[in-house]
Amino acid sequence: MKIQSLLRFLITAVVVVAAAWLGHALWRHYMYSPWTRDGRVRAEVVRIAPDVSGLVTQVAVIDNQLVKKGDLLFAIDQPRFKYAVSQAEANLAAAEAAGRAAGANINAALASAAARKAEFDMASTQSERRQKLGDVVSMEVRTDAISAANSAKANWQQAQASGNQASAARQQAEAAVEQAQVALDQAKLNLERTEVRAPVDGYVTNLDVRVGDYAATGSPRLALIDAHSFYIYGYFEETKLPHLRIGDPVDIRLMAGGVHLKGTITGVARGITDRDNPAGSDLLADVNPTFNWVRLAQRVPVRIDIDTNHIPEGTIIAAGMTATIVVSPNEDGRKRTP
Repeated sequence: MKIQSLLRFLITAVVVVAAAWLGHALWRHYMYSPWTRDGRVRAEVVRIAPDVSGLVTQVAVIDNQLVKKGDLLFAIDQPRFKYAVSQAEANLAAAEAAGRAAGANINAALASAAARKAEFDMASTQSERRQKLGDVVSMEVRTDAISAANSAKANWQQAQASGNQASAARQQAEAAVEQAQVALDQAKLNLERTEVRAPVDGYVTNLDVRVGDYAATGSPRLALIDAHSFYIYGYFEETKLPHLRIGDPVDIRLMAGGVHLKGTITGVARGITDRDNPAGSDLLADVNPTFNWVRLAQRVPVRIDIDTNHIPEGTIIAAGMTATIVVSPNEDGRKRTP
């Protein structure tokens, strides 16, 4: 009888110890082991908007189509932009002609200044010679010689001023040529931008443009998901962060068919929003006066790069998919896989 009682006691004790051990293991598994079911597939999204405005004349893609960098997505009506290029070319030709005319004017002004200089030198020499003759020539002749020299000097100075004015006109004409060239380059760029092309390899998503629509500058008309930018954001509880390190290998299990992917931790977010301490209207902290005794661990985003060399063939990865993330132990054995 005593043996049966002892046996029942031992069995009960073993069950209690096993249950306690299992409960402790499950507690550590769910509270501290570096894994989470809250993983999300994300990607870089390029919002495609035209750089010029106009009617859409061609849509070269369909929704969810894979395109390569440089492929045509849609085109905007071109005639007015072609007219702008022609107008800019004509303006440039006119500016260049004005520049050539200004160059010819300055050459003529320089030649005139040189002639006036020669006349001034000759008149000045004659005046000096007559002044040295003294009483040999009359006072009237000497006075006329001085007047002629002064007049020649004035003509020379006027010719110099005309030359400076012609030089300024030429500089202005050269600036006008540069402005016309810039206007032409801009007109050509606008014409080129009437064809909206893919900036990256990616998938066309949310196509919202049709032939005949009016596309406005800067207004997004479709989203292009970069095909080479998929990554995982794992939202780990803060109790598990001490077990995570940048460079740790990660096993990714997609909810879509349980596909297994490989990855590596590349970063841990350094901040999340504090919902219990928003800023008040006067920019002071608005502290919640109540406190919940049951506090849930906050979740912190951890970025994980996907190893594209180990993606199973035919696997479809879409931004927004969910995944379970399991961080594998490193060589130092500081981590445990659940």
